[in-house]
Formats: sequence, structure tokens, C-alpha cells
Amino acid sequence: MLDLAFVRANLPQVEEKLRARGADASPLADFATLDAERRSAITEAETLKAQRNALSAEFGKLKREGADTTAVSEKSNALKAKTEALEAAASAADEKLRDLLVNIPNLPQDSVPLGKSEHDNVSEKIWGQIPTFEFPAKPHWELGVDLGILDFDRAAKISGSRFVVHFGSGARLERALANFMLDLHTREHGYAEVLPPTMVNSKSLFGTGQLPKFAEDLFHCDDKGPYIPGQLQDSDHWLIPTAEVPVTNLFRDETIDLAAGPISFCAYTSCFRSEAGSYGKDVRGMIRQHQFQKVELVKFTRPEDSTEQHEQLTRDAETVLERLGLPYRRMLLCTADMGFASSKTYDLEVWLPGQQTYREISSCSNFEAFQARRANIRYKPEGAKKSEFVHTLNGSGLAVGRTYLAILENYQQADGSIRVPDALIPYMGGETVITKQSLGRTIGGAL
Repeated sequence: MLDLAFVRANLPQVEEKLRARGADASPLADFATLDAERRSAITEAETLKAQRNALSAEFGKLKREGADTTAVSEKSNALKAKTEALEAAASAADEKLRDLLVNIPNLPQDSVPLGKSEHDNVSEKIWGQIPTFEFPAKPHWELGVDLGILDFDRAAKISGSRFVVHFGSGARLERALANFMLDLHTREHGYAEVLPPTMVNSKSLFGTGQLPKFAEDLFHCDDKGPYIPGQLQDSDHWLIPTAEVPVTNLFRDETIDLAAGPISFCAYTSCFRSEAGSYGKDVRGMIRQHQFQKVELVKFTRPEDSTEQHEQLTRDAETVLERLGLPYRRMLLCTADMGFASSKTYDLEVWLPGQQTYREISSCSNFEAFQARRANIRYKPEGAKKSEFVHTLNGSGLAVGRTYLAILENYQQADGSIRVPDALIPYMGGETVITKQSLGRTIGGAL
């Protein structure tokens, strides 16, 4: 959420930056009027309170003198009623301003390129050699099904579309990838591992910016009744769209200590997304699933450190791809393609030979104080009297399912088998090649 005082002092600039990211700036047309009404009501109420205080002194003096206090009492009561009405008006205007601000996206940093669509994103880095094959490269949905490690039909039978069942070495590959990523981030990159709940309440989703604007993208549990927009509860439940939500909210309504530097967490969880509005897109394979696994990186930093930490977090995610030998590119998202809460985002896109395209595998974002203001996460700068809002950052390090399918497509062999990347062999129990599986039967130590 944007700072009220900042918006008040920089309204034309805020409107310009919102238009630059393709957002609707028209709600801000009411901002100045609402803010003026609120401030006028507060000022007048304070004036009337001062008048009531003076009348109280006069009332006491008259009472001590045995004089008639009726007129003073009536005037004081009238001032009280008017003051209460003004305070109610100020509160109502304040609520309207809050409702207005919670639906306004974050402002892009000056370093973010202007653009109208994803086609205006800027390629900042290309890494790795795109593989060439002496045979037609297959997409992962053909490779996995032929090997017996992916089953979309049985998943549809038990859960519906956009789900998959992993079998044998395929299931082990998912687990191996998660363990590899967690070990890399905790042992080499300095993240502390955390295992959070995969169900959160409305206040948590508000804190990171998913509610109220993106409710249709989420799965809401009906154990506490339907979700009512504007009513944030402590005891309702939603399935998390990403570990960003519970991990960021670990410090909701807290003042944290950043004297020793940023706090960095990594978390491996299942994630759940309704994929509302994406029907007809990526219907084949594992690109857009309702349930998928992801290793998430989350940082809490001082404002002066957040730019450097954003670059570091992005490098940490890139290292996973490099260790696995997966070609990728880093894209700086333009103003029109950033997420609601982001002030700057890098997308990492992995090359998929079976589809002859790059596909997003991680988004690494700096939210500055946008989430911290919504979730009330603060720190106290050294020597300061008052606390300030932290800056929050996060990124996938990586999306496990998309890394999985990238391995299938980049490491496929002519006979349809999959060579296991060297970095994963210890996590695969020494298995170097994934071959056709025999469903539900163990043969020679492999399914």
C-alpha cells in the first residue's frame, strides 16, 4: 500500500506512474477531495475540542462561584455533538481513502523501462548454450507420459484438469530438485529454511497484496463461510498461492531487528492457484497447474539495502539454473508487465527445446515498503527514535515443476530417456538416466 502522505504530496507524479504501468489512475480523482474533507474535519474537531476545554474551565469557575452553569453546559454539549459528528466524518473519509489506496498498485522504480505489454520487457542477460539434437525434440508432456513418470489422465480422474501425478523416478526427481535447491540456498546463499503452513487467513493475503484485488485467483476454503470483500478475518482459510504469503506474514504487526543485516528465508511448499482467466492457455503439460511445488526466497531488508539485495536474490535463483546446466535469460519487466505489489521485477526464463521458447521459471521482485505497510512490518534504524517500514523482496528459487519439465526437455535423449544433470545425481540415489518405468512395480531398485 502506498503512503498516504506521499500520495498527498506527490499526486501528479503518482498518477503519472500509475498510467505508465497501465493502471487505472481515475480513483485518485477523488483522493484530493476525500483528503481535504478528512483534514478539514480533523482540524475543525480539534478546534471545537479546544473550545470545549475552555468551556470546562469556565464551567468550573461558575460552579465554584455558585453561578448558573446552564448556558455553558448547553453550549458544551452542542460542541460535543458537533465534534463527534466531525470525528465520524473524518473516520468515514479515512476509511474511503484506505479503500482507495489498498486497490492502487505499487509505483515502478525509475529504472523500470516504460512499456505497454510483455513485448516491451528488456533482455538483460542470456546464459548457457541452447541444446541441439539429432532428433526432433519432444515436449515434456510427451516425454513424461511415454516414460510412465507423468500421468495427466489419472490426475484428471481424481482431481480434475490442471493436475498431474508423478510416478517412480519422476516423483523422485521432484523431491531431488527441492532438496537440491534448499541445500544450495541454506548452505551457500545464507537463507534460513522455514516450513510454513499452506493455509493462511485473509489478513495474511491482504498483507502481501493478493486481497482484496485478486480473490478470484485463489482457492478459498468454505469452513468459515464465504469470503466477503472488505472483511479480513483471522480464522478463515485460503490455500497459499506461494510461500511468499505465510513467510512474509511471519513478522506481521512486528518490529524486527535488522542491525545484523537482512533476514533471509527459503521455504519449500505446495502452491495452489485457480488460474482464473487463463483457460485456453498452456492447457497441455505442467506450465499452469492448480497445484505445484516451489522453493521460495524471501528477504526483509533496510530500505537502503533493498536494491542490492534484489540483485543478490536474483543471482541466487540464477545459480540454481546454472548448476543444473539449464539455458536461461534474465528479463527486466516493463511498467505494464509487473505484478500489483512490485516496484521492480526480474523474470528468469528457461529455454524449453520441446516448445522452442523461453518460459518463466522465477519472478524476483522488490516490493519496497508496499507489503510492509499493509502488513505493518517495521524495524528501528540505528539511533532513530521511531520505527520505519522494512522493505520486502521475494522470488522463486525455483518453481520445482517448471525446473522439472525443463530438465526433461533439455536432457532428453534419442531413445526418449532423460539424462540426470550431474548436480542431481547424488539426490537421485546415483541414478544417471531416467528410463521407462513399470507402473507400481519395483525392478532392480527402480520403479
